[in-house]
Amino acid sequence: MRRASVFLSLSGFFGLTPDRRSSIFKQIHEIVFHGNGGYSWHDVYNMPIWLRKFTFNEMQTYFTDQAEKIKAKNKPKETKTLRPDIEPSYSSKASKK
Repeated sequence: MRRASVFLSLSGFFGLTPDRRSSIFKQIHEIVFHGNGGYSWHDVYNMPIWLRKFTFNEMQTYFTDQAEKIKAKNKPKETKTLRPDIEPSYSSKASKK
């Protein structure tokens, strides 16, 4: 009986915590979803951790850069009203008779 209690106490050490598990599944989802069909869930799940992290970071960098470019492109430009180069004359010329 003593062995069983030791194994049960170590069970918290192995496996993933709920927060970490959620984080990993979210990362897998993002790679599959934004991979435009290049990755299947099974492929990403079985990737080495270093490769999955690298892929995720590269995709994150790419989409962040794209969002900044779109934001800069849609930024309203300062417009200057173009007017003819005419000096207005407010004095009226009286006709000479």
